[in-house]
Amino acid sequence: MNDGSGPPDENDPLIRAAQLRHEREKRGRQDEEPSVARRLAQIGVLGWMIVTPMLIGVFLGNWLDRTFKTGLFWTAPLLLLGLGLGCWSAWKWVKKA
Repeated sequence: MNDGSGPPDENDPLIRAAQLRHEREKRGRQDEEPSVARRLAQIGVLGWMIVTPMLIGVFLGNWLDRTFKTGLFWTAPLLLLGLGLGCWSAWKWVKKA
């Protein structure tokens, strides 16, 4: 037993149990697979990261086309630009996560 004056006794069952629990928790955090809900949330975020710039491109292009009476001259390219921007930002987010 330790009287409190020196380093902790490695054979003390309480200290050993605390060390084992700490090691298990540390291992569990590293090996733990994300839950189904977390995966679905990630898929939802990815979807919105791609769709939002596309919608902005469509609305902006549609406004420009109505203003200048140009048919689909602005809507189509801005839609594709939004798609590219959304895919690029989603790719960066996935690589970071």
